Amino acid sequence: MKVVVLGGSPKGATSVTMQYVNYIKKVLPEHEYEILQISRRIKKLERDRQAFSEVIGKVRSSDLVIWAFPLYVLLVPSQYKRFIELIWERNVQDAFSRKYAAVLTTSIHFIDHTTHSYMHSICDDLEMNFAGFFSAEMHDLRELAGQNKTRQFGEQIIESVKHNISIPKQFPPLVQIDFEYLPGPIDKKIEVHGKRVVIVHDAREGQNNLLNMIEQIKKSFGGLVEQYNLYEVDIVAGCQGCMKCRQNYECALKDKDGYVDFYNERIKPADILIFAGAINDRFLSSRWRMFFDRSFFNCHTPSLMGKQFGFLISGPLSQTGNIREVFEGYVQWQRSNVVDFVSDEVADSAALDAQLSGLAERLVWNSINGYIKPMTFLGIGAYKIFRDDIFSKLRFVFQADHRFYRKHGYYDFPQKKIGLRLVNILLGLMFRIPRIRKRFDRELRKKMIEPHQRVVEAAQP
Repeated sequence: MKVVVLGGSPKGATSVTMQYVNYIKKVLPEHEYEILQISRRIKKLERDRQAFSEVIGKVRSSDLVIWAFPLYVLLVPSQYKRFIELIWERNVQDAFSRKYAAVLTTSIHFIDHTTHSYMHSICDDLEMNFAGFFSAEMHDLRELAGQNKTRQFGEQIIESVKHNISIPKQFPPLVQIDFEYLPGPIDKKIEVHGKRVVIVHDAREGQNNLLNMIEQIKKSFGGLVEQYNLYEVDIVAGCQGCMKCRQNYECALKDKDGYVDFYNERIKPADILIFAGAINDRFLSSRWRMFFDRSFFNCHTPSLMGKQFGFLISGPLSQTGNIREVFEGYVQWQRSNVVDFVSDEVADSAALDAQLSGLAERLVWNSINGYIKPMTFLGIGAYKIFRDDIFSKLRFVFQADHRFYRKHGYYDFPQKKIGLRLVNILLGLMFRIPRIRKRFDRELRKKMIEPHQRVVEAAQP
């Protein structure tokens, strides 16, 4: 069986991800493997049609394609995203059609499900047979259990190919909207009260709906609004995965382009951030991916805390719910607030005008009042994963994160709450007495709400 591995790490063969691939090769040696480092060679694949065709030719002649990459800020690396875009731009989807596919990723499980949903949907769009995914914690391979699971993953996907297993599709094809947005007059201006409003987008010529949405919401604010097109920002490349930033938040590309200055001087000082883009395959563009990946010079430290976010999406947003999940996770991890998403799929210019005006008004109100809604599992789970890993396995590497977490009280482990531990011990001893336990069981519901009732009674209008 011929297995083609599409490597997605900018570090190429020296990445942790490739060690999982190498392990599968070693324990299942009866197959032919060819590893193609996509992300590391993306510039060449973009400009050299022959090099790109060679990659596609090897995919075409394979039996199984393994998409193998590290997670970068809730999705695939920007270089990998660009390769996926090239598949459609150069109309070579047929090379992937009916091939068996699997996805292997490495991470610390920071909101990793969004990446696997994205890649599964891409494989479905390419008419591939999606045989499964393997989301490895980057240290799993060091342990026997991780080795066994890696072997079983390899065996399972190879068995699917051998026996021509029929696999159902999970993601139906996207139905594109056919609608021209024609903005109407602005009924009222929303005063920003000194708040700094920044719109960041990647609109290209011909993306008229997106351009008009951006212009309409910009006009809705009664004050200065900054606007930046990512294609006009000096960004020479995506994140290289070098981790030079781990000590002092110093990006290795800082002196080679203007991204760090743009982020620090334009993005971080904003009170209200509006991110706008058009759906390209199942996410936004690889340029947007580059923006998010390069923000990792802040490592695992939130750098946009307390901000209000709005998202303008051109395209079938309701059919690509994973986009919402990615941005909700991203913003909650930043300890900020997603106000809403507005999409042109409403297919009604007057309704879209009203939604854009409403979004502007809510962004300003939330910013003035400092409202950040409570985090869901996305934010709380992400925070606790980072807290635990920076304190333990990643502390030596990510010293900048460790200093920040220690200084700002992020190491709030439950075992450090001595008073709560003592209460639990005392109550545990008391509940061994049957009479006390029965009385507590009778009054449980009442006791649970008593503290809340006291707060309600003391509340003032």
